[in-house]
Amino acid sequence: MTIKEIQEEIIDEFSMFEDWMERYEYIIELGKSLPIIDTEYKLDENLIKGCQSKVWMFSELEKDTVKFTADSDAILTKGIVALLLRVYSGQKPIDILESNTDFLDKIGLKEHLSPTRANGLVSMIKQIKMYAIAQQSKLTT
Repeated sequence: MTIKEIQEEIIDEFSMFEDWMERYEYIIELGKSLPIIDTEYKLDENLIKGCQSKVWMFSELEKDTVKFTADSDAILTKGIVALLLRVYSGQKPIDILESNTDFLDKIGLKEHLSPTRANGLVSMIKQIKMYAIAQQSKLTT
């Protein structure tokens, strides 16, 4: 699936919920399904700066796509990370770099997060894009 198709799927899923409590519960459930990150990647160098909670993220190139693994010490944040990885993990670096994050506005996520969590979300997206830049450079060298 393309990034856009996954984003549309997420928008459709979130439209089924009647209120934000149900959406929060869904995000938390997504976090529970996030594969456990290997402890070797739970290093300070993989911590995302700007997050209220601890968020570790690691990427590696698998053929010509970027595979992400991540974890957080906060259950809601872990769900947000799972949502982002669902969109971006397994995608080509150039597609990640050219994608937008409008789907987050369409599902209303940013407006329903505290300012510190919203800043953390922006930091996670920046890190995903930085990993994509790094992995793209490996493909072109």
